[in-house]
Amino acid sequence: MTEASGRGVAGLVKSVEQGTDVVVARHGRPVAAVISMARLLELQELERDLRDTALVLARLATDNGRRTTLDDVLESFGFNRTSLEAELEADIATGRD
Repeated sequence: MTEASGRGVAGLVKSVEQGTDVVVARHGRPVAAVISMARLLELQELERDLRDTALVLARLATDNGRRTTLDDVLESFGFNRTSLEAELEADIATGRD
């Protein structure tokens, strides 16, 4: 009988409520953890912070300072604002979305 099955769900919850994270093992290998909701929320916030930090670092590493305007992007695809606006107005006039 394992420690988790011996303690039962109530025992695991009681340990967590007392501030102890519980690792559940099967055949001697950790397979799950029981943690408090406060700890889960903390871990989720840390995960978001880490994701944001990674994004900032990636942007810093790849930013060459050059900026591209929307008009330049449109032109690279063979469009301009006037032609796109005319196309949109034509679609609206014919009832196409």
